[in-house]
Order: sequence, then C-alpha cells, then structure tokens
Amino acid sequence: MSLLPAWLFLALTVFLMAGFPVTFTLLGTALIFGLIGFGFSFFDLLPLRIWGVMTNVTLVAVPLFIFMGVMLERTGLAEELLDTMGILFGKVRGGVAQSVVAVGALLGASTGIVGATVVTMGLLSVPTMIRRNYSKKLATGTVAASGTLGQIIPPSIVLVLIGDIVGVPVGDLFIGAVIPGLILVVLYVLFILVATLIKPNLAPPLPEEELRVLHTKEFRIRLLRALVAPVVLIFAVLGSIFAGIASPTEAASVGAVGATLLAILNKKFSFSVLKEVMTVTSRLTSMVFIILCGAAAFGLVFRGLGGDNLVREFLGSLSQKYSKDMVLVIVMALIFVIGFFLDFIEITFIHVPVLAPIMIEFGFDPLWFCILLSVNLQTSFLTPPFGFSLFYLKAVTPPEVKIQDIYIGIIPFVILQLTGLLIVALLPSTATWLPRVVFK
Repeated sequence: MSLLPAWLFLALTVFLMAGFPVTFTLLGTALIFGLIGFGFSFFDLLPLRIWGVMTNVTLVAVPLFIFMGVMLERTGLAEELLDTMGILFGKVRGGVAQSVVAVGALLGASTGIVGATVVTMGLLSVPTMIRRNYSKKLATGTVAASGTLGQIIPPSIVLVLIGDIVGVPVGDLFIGAVIPGLILVVLYVLFILVATLIKPNLAPPLPEEELRVLHTKEFRIRLLRALVAPVVLIFAVLGSIFAGIASPTEAASVGAVGATLLAILNKKFSFSVLKEVMTVTSRLTSMVFIILCGAAAFGLVFRGLGGDNLVREFLGSLSQKYSKDMVLVIVMALIFVIGFFLDFIEITFIHVPVLAPIMIEFGFDPLWFCILLSVNLQTSFLTPPFGFSLFYLKAVTPPEVKIQDIYIGIIPFVILQLTGLLIVALLPSTATWLPRVVFK
C-alpha cells in the first residue's frame, strides 16, 4: 500500500503513452486508485476539490486571454503585422527570419496562444521565405520557435496555471518572465545573424526593388498601424498590472475588450467573427478546465495516498548523494524529457503540483523556480515526436516542406532554449530583479 502512489503514477503514464485522452486517464486512474485507497469515502472529498477549481477567480484569466488571442488572429491583425515587419527587416541578412522572431515576440506579448501564432506565421512567412530561397530548415525552425515565445512572454496562460498551482502571485510571474523572454528573443536573433553570416545562402536579402517602399510615406503609415494593435494590447494588459491598476485577472478582461475594439477600429469586426471567436474560446477553455478537474482529482488521490512523501523521500535521497543544485538539474532534465511525450498542460497539472512544493522546501525561490519551469516547458512544443508546434506548422506549410525539414530545423532552437534556461538558472536575478523593482 505504501507504493500505491507509484503504481498510480505508472498506470497514468502507461495509459497516456497508449494514447488514451488525458482527461479520462486522469479521472479514471484517480477514481480507481481513490476507491482502492479510501473506499467510497473518497467521493465525499472529490466534489469539494472540483468546486474549488471551478470557483477559482485567478483562472478566469484563462478564457479571457484565449479570447484576446483568437480575436487578434481571426481579424487578420497578426497577418498585417507579419507582412509589414518582413519589409522593415528586409535589408538585414536573414531579415525575414528576424522579422518572424520580432512578430513572434509581439504576438506572444499580446496573445499568449502558441497555436494561433505558429499557424498564422506558418501560413504567411514560410511560403514567403521559401520563395526567397531561404533554407527550409531555417524557415520552419524560426517559425516554430518564435511561435512558442508566447509560452514565456507575458501574458502567458502557462504562467497563470503555474502561479495558481504553486501559489505564486500571477502578477509577479508576468513581470518576472519579461527578462527571460527577452533573453530568448536575443538568442534567436543572434543565432540567425551568425548562421546567415557563416552560410549566406541560408537566407539571401530581399531584392532592392522590393525595399524601395521602405522610404515612402505610405509604408511609414502602414508600419505605424500594424504596430498599434500589439503595442496597445501590451500596454493595456501589462501596463495595468505594472501600474497596480488591475490584477492579472482584471487585466485579462482589459486585453479581451482591447482586442475587440482594435478589430472594430480596423473594420475587421463582425458578428460572424465574434461568434467564431467565442466558439473557439469556449472549446479551448472547456478543454483546459476539464483537464484541470481531472488533475485536481489525480492530485487529491496522489497526495492522499502519500505520494508527496514518496517523491520527497526520493528527492531527499538524491540530495544526500548530490548537492541541492544537482537535484534541481535532475528535476529540470526530467521535465525536459517528459516534454518529448506530454504537452505543457499535462506536465503543468500532473508533475508541477508534485515537484514544485518539494523543491521550494529545499530552499529554492518559488518565483524563480516557476519561471525556470515555464522556460523548460516551452521546449515541449518543439521536441518530437509530440511537439505541438511541429504539428501546427506541418499542417499549414507548402507540400515541398517535409516533416524532416521541420525536425532538423528546430534542433538549434531547442539548444537555444536550453541555453536560455541555463542563463536563468545561473542568474536568478533575471527572474527576480524586475518584480522586486516594480513591487518594492
């Protein structure tokens, strides 16, 4: 019976690897092992746990941020931004790829939805780069990696979920994630710059005739209009949090209203668009919350059976053999490897509630540890065989782009993400300095 939590975790892993739906696997294993461990009294506890999830005010931010991102994507504002930035960076070697990184950062800071960003940029920029004789591997790798910046650059849904699970204020996480997010942007830009200097044929510059438009008044107006949407939303959402005017949940509603107003001002709004956005938002929100309920049931059983103690003893035995920092390395390596097989929502709801409290007990800063987790979880979108960014991208790229091109293209960007993770791990102030300055 003392090993029942381990059997529970093993059963969950086996069913997930076999392809069973995440929600039913979480709930099913929780119910079976809950009955074995507690009997029918288990059902006295479960409704209270699920009620706690559904009445959590912090999680109201999830559907609001999803609405904001889908509205931006459906109304074509992201498309206009990508087109304009491609011309702006045209003179630089690898300029279109550089513009994709810039747009990925801006869309990440104004939507936070990886799928929408990757699909939009994949549809628009990959054919453009291939037409301009860019390497397919560089083109697809840049789009896939830039699309995942919404995972770490606030407002990020994963930060909302991790903050709620670990008990760290979401506002602190949003501000703490700004510098790590910018570190990844700089690493991507430097890599593209160095790679295209070493191998110029990877990304030829735009023809001179296409760049003549840069000096026209019409282009400057177009650039201004394209930048208005993301900049306004960034200031509306993050500015209201930084200024102490709104909580993260309230700021999410500001972002949702702001995205709608921008769509109206750009004459891209209609009731059919609103209906479509609301339908997609409802579907995605339902998916997140039903997994949340399954994870709550799983967490209840795992803790009730003494799973926390089992993991604590295991990590404690590691800390006796190795230093505390080495235990952190092992935990981060474990999260990275799990990311090959599970997506960020599954890892957030299954593994974070177990590992985070124990690592915090070891003396690690909760805010810094949550940011480390977020940067690490970002790699789960890029690592095959189940990296969702790879699937999103393959679905929208031209037929001549093979899945092998995408898999090879993302390798340097996964290494860059791990480099960013190492920088944040070695320099905790990258995650903790800005929140201290803002909230002192």
